[in-house]
Amino acid sequence: MLTDEVVKEPVRTRPRRVWRRRLATAVAVLFAAGTAVRLGGLESGVLLVPLVSFTPYFGVAALLMLGAAALVRSRAAVAVMLAVCVCLAWLVLPRALPGGTDAATGRPLRVLTANLNGGRGDARTIVDLVRTLNVDVLSLQELTWAERDRLAAAGLETLLPYQVTKPETWGPVGSGVYARHPLRERTGLFQPVGHHMPVVEAALPGGAVEVVVVHPVAPVPSTVPEWEAGVGTLPPAPSTGAPRILAGDFNATLDHAVFRRLLGTGYTDAAAATGKGLVPTWPMRRIPPLVAIDHVVTDGRARAVDVRVLDLPGSDHRALFADLRVRS
Repeated sequence: MLTDEVVKEPVRTRPRRVWRRRLATAVAVLFAAGTAVRLGGLESGVLLVPLVSFTPYFGVAALLMLGAAALVRSRAAVAVMLAVCVCLAWLVLPRALPGGTDAATGRPLRVLTANLNGGRGDARTIVDLVRTLNVDVLSLQELTWAERDRLAAAGLETLLPYQVTKPETWGPVGSGVYARHPLRERTGLFQPVGHHMPVVEAALPGGAVEVVVVHPVAPVPSTVPEWEAGVGTLPPAPSTGAPRILAGDFNATLDHAVFRRLLGTGYTDAAAATGKGLVPTWPMRRIPPLVAIDHVVTDGRARAVDVRVLDLPGSDHRALFADLRVRS
């Protein structure tokens, strides 16, 4: 009697599954490298400086990659992506969590900052915002002579009669500040690198407050070193003298190391402190706004109780309003 013998071949992992796991691990390593750049503040050059602006979106992509790694059952990729997701959550999520601003006390100071897109921002909208929000100090970037005339015609000087303006005929260079209370221009505080950045002291009831209009150049390929110098040379937070407010288009997000170093001198970002740090302000053109590069930052003697990000027709930026409380 003949017996058929069944020869069993050794079970082999399918080549396609192996390559999927290897690919998942390789992509996870790339995510880890990107996270290390952000953690270490290692961004430099024309590629990484713009890319680090999108760290919050990188975090969303990391979550999706974690799910993909789990689907292909790559233990190495899952382990790496879990570490990446924890790090990115630690970096990004605090900006969406308010920091107990209800208990803030001090003199009220309402600040509005807006980039006018080379004088194209709608003047009547600016004046309406100043009136509706009861603004005390208005910081404007990319102010032109023609736009200054339109703002005056719309009634801005009736609401904010004091001004220090440095407009230009066209382009992004001009800046200015308007206020409800008398202003005194200060010089010699720092050497601006970029566009006009006037410094003023506003004689508010209870004591003066110093305001710096911020607008370094954008970090496009030809100006990355100038951009870094422009943010890096902004004056550090003081502990004595008049409380200092920096307001404007920083062309930097909370993920840029040079901006974080500035905050590390003693400043607080008003939007992040009120849970609005992930609300984007730019661009406002053919695509929705993606990144938050407009800021109001305060030294340790001021605190934000509310921040609003507002549309401004004609501009490629959204306006930013901060309701502050200032202690003498």
